[in-house]
Amino acid sequence: MYLIVGLGNPEEKYAKTFHNMGFLAAGDVAEALHVKFKKRECEASVAEGYLGGEKIVIARPLTYMNASGRSVKQLAAKYKISPKELIVIYDDYDLPKGHVRIRPSGSAGTHNGMRSVIAELGYSEFARIRIGIRDEAVDIPLINYVLSEVRREDYDLFTAASKRAAEAAIALASGEDFERVMTKYNG
Repeated sequence: MYLIVGLGNPEEKYAKTFHNMGFLAAGDVAEALHVKFKKRECEASVAEGYLGGEKIVIARPLTYMNASGRSVKQLAAKYKISPKELIVIYDDYDLPKGHVRIRPSGSAGTHNGMRSVIAELGYSEFARIRIGIRDEAVDIPLINYVLSEVRREDYDLFTAASKRAAEAAIALASGEDFERVMTKYNG
């Protein structure tokens, strides 16, 4: 079993913002597995499907970004998820826009949502898939930037990055070798 969590903010006004790249990628995972977000549990919108006979739970926390860990902790407890069965997808200002980076563990960096997840779980040894959002040409405070909408001219770039992140999550959940997935999707 795997739990794939896409971080973001639940209100419609945030749907097209940089901070909702995790939500977008979780939607791409659900679409690829032909499932829909039908349930609400553990403070999250949840879709369930199967991949190679294994159950996959895809979640979008409804707690808002900075409290994402609360929902992830509840989901991990409910589904008895081990650290090796958790994949978190989120935006990352520390990476150039459109880049995807997969790691088996690590720190939260500048991301408050990941800080919340790590603090609530009490460990950081779980897979994370980061979607880069930094644009060197934009010089506004980080909080304003992550909550701003993706520009039209960058839409295709971010849509492609989201789909790559979803493909990487599916590859990990299907049991592909972690190193091979990193080699294939990082960049």
